Amino acid sequence: MITLTDRAAGHVQRYIEKRGKGIGLRLGVRTTGCSGMAYKLEFADEAQPGDQEFESNGVKVLIDAKSLAYLDGTELDFVREGLNEGFKFNNPNEKDRCGCGESFNV
Repeated sequence: MITLTDRAAGHVQRYIEKRGKGIGLRLGVRTTGCSGMAYKLEFADEAQPGDQEFESNGVKVLIDAKSLAYLDGTELDFVREGLNEGFKFNNPNEKDRCGCGESFNV
């Protein structure tokens, strides 16, 4: 299961309204970086075959079955730190993160 905090859900809903289209958020992982894997996040306009669907705080979350094994239990937050803002993955499966913060391993 994947969950979104109130802040993350609100940000996604506002962005989809601004875009004028979209059904939710697509999450995944890809192989890259010095630690092995990186998070993928994009707005989804339609479900793909094999997608797992969750709903959290009124937002539909789509994830492919392969990525779900690495992301199950993750909470997605939207944080502001100084002048920077962005999504933060709170993933209980994450064992280590690279020094630059771009990739992780499980």
